[in-house]
Amino acid sequence: MKTLWRGVFALVGLFALGLQYALMIGADPGRIAALSLNFFSFFTILTNVLVMLAMLVPVIAGSTGAGRAMASPGVRAAVTMYAVVVGLVYHFLLHATWNPQGWLYVVNILLHYVMPSAMLIDWLAFVLRGQLTWRDPARWLLFPLAYGGWTLVHGFASDWWPYWFVDVSELGLARTAAYFGGLLIFFLMVGLVVVAIDRSLPSGDRTSVSA
Repeated sequence: MKTLWRGVFALVGLFALGLQYALMIGADPGRIAALSLNFFSFFTILTNVLVMLAMLVPVIAGSTGAGRAMASPGVRAAVTMYAVVVGLVYHFLLHATWNPQGWLYVVNILLHYVMPSAMLIDWLAFVLRGQLTWRDPARWLLFPLAYGGWTLVHGFASDWWPYWFVDVSELGLARTAAYFGGLLIFFLMVGLVVVAIDRSLPSGDRTSVSA
């Protein structure tokens, strides 16, 4: 069951990412380089790449170092935290700001709801318990912190900002920093909930239904 689950959602993730990229490039094919850079400057995209790899690598390369790393409780818990934040932030901060139609609607549902939910279920159902510490959520903040640094560098260089709450040109640096600081606190809170769940559920590998 575990292998089938991860294989299916690895394919779903690849499909959603590929479709989103094709739709983005197809809207303005003369700007492939700039649009490709913008594509990988969305936290949603980067997180869904991580989720897709977390599903795919243990299936196709489980015995390698990369496979063992992607299957480790710490990595899967961190990716789960990022994925849950993606879903919640989209639903409560971004959902009302646009109205995707057609294939954009399909890819939007897959990237913001289906893949985060799949990662959360995978973590709850298949990952070894009792391996996390209360310090882990602070370490997991390195990814969103690095993303914030990249967003500033890219934004100042291109005057393009992926989300309204990190748009320095509209909000100013102080307000943007306040919003981003609030998001980091939210990441930390979600991470602490992940650790609390890990420590409260029975220990051991919850893979009795795995293949």
